[in-house]
Amino acid sequence: MTSQSPSNTEFDADDRAIRSLASGAPTTWFRPDLSSAEVVLREIGSESVSEPGPVTGIDSTIMSRAAQRFERFAPWFAETFPETAADGIIESALVTADYAQAELNERFGTELPGRLWLKRDDALPISGSIKARGGFHEVLEYAEMVAAGHGLNPNDPATYSAEEFRGLAGTHRIVVGSTGNLGLSIGILSAALGFAASVHMSADAREWKKELLRSHGVDVIEHSGDFVEAVSAGRASAEGAPRTHFVDDEDSRSLFAGYSVAALRLRDQFEAAQVTVDAEHPLVVYLPCGIGGGPGGVTYGLKRVFGDDVHCIFVEPSQAPAMFLGVRTGLHSEICVQDIGLSGATAADGLAVARPSRFIGPVISPLISGFATVSDEVIKAGVGVLHQTEGLDVEPSATAGLTVPWRTIGHLGEGSRYADATHLVWVTGGAMVPSEEREHYVAEGLNLLSTIQP
Repeated sequence: MTSQSPSNTEFDADDRAIRSLASGAPTTWFRPDLSSAEVVLREIGSESVSEPGPVTGIDSTIMSRAAQRFERFAPWFAETFPETAADGIIESALVTADYAQAELNERFGTELPGRLWLKRDDALPISGSIKARGGFHEVLEYAEMVAAGHGLNPNDPATYSAEEFRGLAGTHRIVVGSTGNLGLSIGILSAALGFAASVHMSADAREWKKELLRSHGVDVIEHSGDFVEAVSAGRASAEGAPRTHFVDDEDSRSLFAGYSVAALRLRDQFEAAQVTVDAEHPLVVYLPCGIGGGPGGVTYGLKRVFGDDVHCIFVEPSQAPAMFLGVRTGLHSEICVQDIGLSGATAADGLAVARPSRFIGPVISPLISGFATVSDEVIKAGVGVLHQTEGLDVEPSATAGLTVPWRTIGHLGEGSRYADATHLVWVTGGAMVPSEEREHYVAEGLNLLSTIQP
């Protein structure tokens, strides 16, 4: 089902897209009438993100300052985490997916115009998911604040390997609520710097993620409820606690800034691969979405780098289309998927969010070109496709966007311009999945390949 933009943002129970979402059917909403990126970026940059409270505007320097912070810490990463290689840069590969494209062309009976690429955030160093950039950035920013507050040099990477800093860090705690991957990035890096860390995990978080965190000395607090409950519990535990920093996945400027840096790296990778992105060679990016922070930050960065030449599509599970629902109704975090009869449950655990971010929808939605939902069966089948065609094994949430490019045909551009499009599926996590669980994902995905149909 494909729909056009509603005439207003008032919640309408008879809206075709909302009815389709409520039925659990795969639903697509393209928004061809977006204002220019230049205009939107200027409007959302009207208030500085250095002010306290919920994010209501984005400082235009937020991405460059985050990139500079990563560069300052690069020597420390190179020393502490050899897997980041000599440059200490946290980045993933950009690769073609020609075999997957051919396979899906055959299954859909339609040739996808342009070329399919994968952004391999499933293999990001240290914590193996898109959450690494944002989570690491917030921990690093807090580390600099602690160092500066105690008379240490925050700009010297050697500061963070010294026993003086580690002893100081041990008296501070970092707290976060997570479905898993953000918790891994926050917990692992916090522990490496010497901070105490507590991760509040929702019921759908995988057991291996909890055990991995505990192996790093992280305090894992399990909850029987969903992501929102875990975040709320983490926030409550940090309120008023001395030397405690809460990483708020619903509002964090620092997470957002870290995610946005991916766009700068991607620009360089496309240049190295001699891939042109301009008006005649548009870039279409498919971003799996949970609460919205990761794809929201990446979208902001991409729009700053590529402007109107990039189209960002947010992809969510059919039972958990939190961001789609919030933006479509205009109610954002005031509505949850249960309000339209959906469960919020999904095999894509990193995307199991029923209520969207309080700021991504209101602030970033004018930059989002479209939304799509995908069934759990097709998401799982995507794991089988990547294994069979590209030899890549990922977790289910990472493949949410894999089949969506074929649903964009005829909606985001026409003729030769669209024929030269670059389709980039953001693969969000999987490298750290234990081999036994990875094998289960692959077997299940191969058995579900028949669910990928026109």
